[in-house]
Formats: sequence, structure tokens, C-alpha cells
Amino acid sequence: MRVFVGIFILMIFISGCSAQNGPDDEVFIKNTPEIVPQADVKSASKEKTKDSASAEIRPEEGWSLVWNDEFENTEKLESLWMLQDWPSYKNNELQYYSPNNVEVRDGKMVITTKRERFKGRHYTSGAVTTENIFEFTYGKIDIRAKIPKGQGMFPAFWLVNSNGGTWLPEIDIMENIGQKPNELHYVVHWETEEGGKKRDFTTYVSDGIDFSADYHNYGLIWDEDRITWTLDGIKVFETERFSPDSPLYLYLNTAVGGNWPGYPDPDDSYPKETLIDYVRIYQQSNEE
Repeated sequence: MRVFVGIFILMIFISGCSAQNGPDDEVFIKNTPEIVPQADVKSASKEKTKDSASAEIRPEEGWSLVWNDEFENTEKLESLWMLQDWPSYKNNELQYYSPNNVEVRDGKMVITTKRERFKGRHYTSGAVTTENIFEFTYGKIDIRAKIPKGQGMFPAFWLVNSNGGTWLPEIDIMENIGQKPNELHYVVHWETEEGGKKRDFTTYVSDGIDFSADYHNYGLIWDEDRITWTLDGIKVFETERFSPDSPLYLYLNTAVGGNWPGYPDPDDSYPKETLIDYVRIYQQSNEE
């Protein structure tokens, strides 16, 4: 029964609400942050991807690990995650989210996207959330993952509002469309007291990294007065224009097609996989 909890709430969400989507947004804010040089990110990426094994959890000064999944055994999957079981109704996406498309294999959570007929759809994929299991306000997130490549693929890691009345606020930790494997999108969405929708975002474009070729660390530091996005430990975007002050939960998924990514290439090969090595969430410790 757990996989059906919250389905109707989730139907109002966009599967990875992109900076390129959202025609109902009344105000669009484009931040122009100071981005670290490409060479620094490339160097950090090389160090992070030398060893494909999971990095050891090490204590970090000022931070305490409060929630994590290292995907070491299958039994823990459904105790830590809500596996989604519904067709995506937003953005004209094409996938049915099936629990059968999510598994733990070789120390990774594997979200598999298939081209197959299932319950009226021509594609299946996977989505997991921590709704009703783990929600938090402020902290640091580290997700080590390898994303799929291909026209119409839409992997996303995001934080979602747990209040049923609205999908805002939302923080997109990372979004990518598969035909542009060297681009990442970082977004925060919120709503004004008057009901207007706003967002601050940027698109990070690498001139030498194909993010589907290896694992990378997608990070977020969510503070009371700012949100900072990191890539392989290097800051790539920061905003002080809005930071949610209410609990959010994790949402990891791979969508297919839709208004932004476009229709998948009919000649492309399937299945495709999003591989997640670990998810770690820290909060600031009270130690002096």
C-alpha cells in the first residue's frame, strides 16, 4: 500500500521542474553568479571519478550525517524510499513510473528506463521519494550518480514541498536533458504571498565533460539565507534571493520526453539506466 500513498499529491508536481519549463511562472529571475573556472571543475571531476567505488563516509567539521543510503542491500530500499507507481500526467511526458524499474544492484540504486508498452504508455521508468519517510529543513546533500544519455531522457534530483496544496517551493538539485550531456540545470522555485510564481536558475555548460560518461557528485547546501549548488565539490551556482524555510523531501527520477526534452529518438537503444551510488544528507552540528 505504501507505493500508492501520496500519488494524488504527486500528480500536481512536474517531474523535474526545469528552468526551461513553467509557462505559468509570472516572474523569471536569471541570476548571473560567479562561476568557478571550468578547469577547476574538470580537475575535481577527474579526482572524483578515478575510483568508481563508493567514497567512504568521513566526518565533516561542522556537519552531522542525519540520513543516508549507500544501497548496500535490497531489503532497505522500501524502508527508506517510496517507489512510485503511476503515469506522469505533466509536461506531456511519456513514461509510466513502475516500482519494477527500481532496484538495488552491485551497491547502486538503478533506475531503468525501457521502451515498452505498459498501462497505456510506450515507456516505463522509475521514481523514488522520501515522502512520509524523511523530510528536513536546511542541510547539505551529496548524491553520487551516473546519468543516462539520449534524446528525450530527463533525469532529475530535486526537493519537493510536502504540503498538499501546492508544489512550491521546490529546489532542483540537478536536471539534465539527455541530448545535451554536457549541460546541467540548477533551479529554485517559489511562490509570492500574492500567488505569483518566481524562480532563480542557471545552466552550467561544460566544454569538456560528458556527465553521462562517469559518476559525478551533485551537491546542494541549503542554508537559511542562501542555496549553493556544487559539482564534484566545487561551487557552481549560488542564490540569496530565496531559500525555503519549510520541510522538503527528496525526489529522484528519470522522465521520458515531454515539452522540454522532446520526443525520444525512435532509433535509440534501450534500456537506459540512472545509477545512484549513494545519497547523503548532513545538517549543521551544534558542537563548538
